[in-house]
Amino acid sequence: MGLFSTLFQIGSMFQVSEEEANAFMSEFEKLIVDIDGVGIFFHNLSISLPMFIPGFGIVWGLFSAWSTGYAFSAIVSITPELSKIPPLTILFFSPFGIMELIAYSIATSRSFILIRAISKKTNLISFLKPTIIEIGIVIGLLLIGGYLEYYMIQVSKV
Repeated sequence: MGLFSTLFQIGSMFQVSEEEANAFMSEFEKLIVDIDGVGIFFHNLSISLPMFIPGFGIVWGLFSAWSTGYAFSAIVSITPELSKIPPLTILFFSPFGIMELIAYSIATSRSFILIRAISKKTNLISFLKPTIIEIGIVIGLLLIGGYLEYYMIQVSKV
């Protein structure tokens, strides 16, 4: 959780040019036009599942953290009112943010555990059950988090 949070914060500190921010927002708006709780869930799931891949998952998870922070910076550059909100507040004080953070941390840590087991030439069969359980936990967290995020978006539109 600490590394993800740190890289998210670092990503959010990058200055995004107006041109880059407008391009990002254009793509972002296309992505979320008809999104609902299931869509948010599948988007977050597509980010989290590669995090379970031994070794690669660590890099992917840290890149995802940085790029999410960078996206926040792009949004802030277009919507200056958001500059008053500390970026880590989104992660730690929104129910869906903390659920996503926990899910991504589980997946990334499993990647570390698996790459360590591979490097020690440990039989990976014993890691199958805990990995499947953790994938189930991640799916559950992201499903609930997706619906919470969608609900909060809908409520904020009113």
